[in-house]
Amino acid sequence: MTTITQPDQWLGVEVRHFAALDAVAREGSFGRAADRLGYTQSAVSQQIATLEKLVGETLVERPGGPRAVSLTEAGKLLLRHAEAIVARLDAAKADIAALRAGETGTLRVGTYQSIGARVLPGVMQRFLRDWPGIELGLSEPGTDPELYGAIESGELDLAFCSPPLPDGPFEALEVMSDPYVLVVPGDSPLAERKSASLDDLGDHVLIGSNTCASGLVVEDELHDRGYEVDYGFRSDDNGTLQGLVAAGFGVALMPLLAVAPGDDRVKAIRLVPKVPRRVVAVVWHRDRHRSPAARAFVEIARDVAADVERELVEP
Repeated sequence: MTTITQPDQWLGVEVRHFAALDAVAREGSFGRAADRLGYTQSAVSQQIATLEKLVGETLVERPGGPRAVSLTEAGKLLLRHAEAIVARLDAAKADIAALRAGETGTLRVGTYQSIGARVLPGVMQRFLRDWPGIELGLSEPGTDPELYGAIESGELDLAFCSPPLPDGPFEALEVMSDPYVLVVPGDSPLAERKSASLDDLGDHVLIGSNTCASGLVVEDELHDRGYEVDYGFRSDDNGTLQGLVAAGFGVALMPLLAVAPGDDRVKAIRLVPKVPRRVVAVVWHRDRHRSPAARAFVEIARDVAADVERELVEP
């Protein structure tokens, strides 16, 4: 008896079907989705109908009249997978561009403040000398999710980050670490001490950066040891935190690398109990091609960061 294998109809799903589903979800109507994509409304309706037939589920609620269309639970579920697929497609496109570029083109690197001020200048000086044909494109994503999203989609080739890494197609090389310290006003009694715990702050307001991966590790460690981290103010700007400490507003819990040296208005003292040091790493997309220039940048970053770490004087 001959068995005929039925073709998997999911193989008929195309990227344009996902684009139509995403546009309908964002715009709330087939007409506006068509305008967004540059299609006719009937074309968008046909793509959604085809997608629903292929997956065997109703994906879009069509209430009729002036009410907005919306995705069903099946539509929302499929869209989450579609976003990941489109991100991988973007990464593949970036891969081909990087492979075609060879030793010319642009290397796109994400960074953040303390690295940008203390490590990146030395890295750039050496990299631009050794790779004159590569243009460095720098950006500073506002949040960790934005940074990792840009790596996943191919908008960035490399980025400085603070592990632990989130789930995803990421790989990283640790390049340095630095301790967390308490930054206190230079004229306060705390400045006369070599160390202090959170219980020693008295009426001082505790301030710090917006929570990142390494910050969560520190907060969890302190919590496990019976200390509650209750920030009175957060800022992503290290200069703002240091300025507020100098003004007597509060005491900052910061990585030592983030403290600008030479400011007599503040003093960095040891935090007790000791908590895990902040690790600085360079991250890239695990499944993407890394050009020779990208590999060289990582090696240079490791060497320069090691020099900076040796120069850090822990209080």
